[in-house]
Amino acid sequence: MVIIVYDIPDNKRRNNLSNFLEGYGNRVQFSVFECFLTLSEMKDLFEKVKKKVKTSEDNVRFYWISSNATSQILTLGSQPPEAPPKSYII
Repeated sequence: MVIIVYDIPDNKRRNNLSNFLEGYGNRVQFSVFECFLTLSEMKDLFEKVKKKVKTSEDNVRFYWISSNATSQILTLGSQPPEAPPKSYII
């Protein structure tokens, strides 16, 4: 799992990034996303996000959470993070 947190002062860039990240994971707070990605997918996403932000003004952090640690996450006010199904039946 990857936790992505950001502090972006510009409304346009912040909205652009949050809309973009909704395609990768679940928004759990205004500026926090939980994404179930491989390490390779995280690195690819990092490069895409880098093109969307202004590094002189914006702060974006990617935290890699190992699969062992995800079972130890405690939450209040919401359900613990759960990986999406590996497959869907249509």
